[in-house]
Amino acid sequence: MSNMNTQALTQLVVDALEDMKGNDIVTIDVTGQTSVTDMLVVASGTSNRHVRSLAENVIEKAKDADQRPLGSEGQDSGEWVLVDLGVVVVHCFLPETREFYDLESLWDRRPGDDVAAED
Repeated sequence: MSNMNTQALTQLVVDALEDMKGNDIVTIDVTGQTSVTDMLVVASGTSNRHVRSLAENVIEKAKDADQRPLGSEGQDSGEWVLVDLGVVVVHCFLPETREFYDLESLWDRRPGDDVAAED
């Protein structure tokens, strides 16, 4: 596996999602918040098939760059497909599933944030 840095791998993922017309692509830097990964990339698809296609394109582009995914899950349902690239983890969702799990809000929280101040 080549030693692609986190920023370059994140850009590869974003480009792969944009190539397949992924919607509402968001990157979330979780460095220091978890030992599992450094960056989350979240995107929405318009249908189960589109969600699966987004994830498949990420996997294909990563492999082309000699970045073998550590794993992927969710291709069967296509509601939420996760692609683990190590330092970058990709979440492709149907919009309603993305809204339900709301990863952006979950990971945007920092220890010590004043939750009570959010009305």
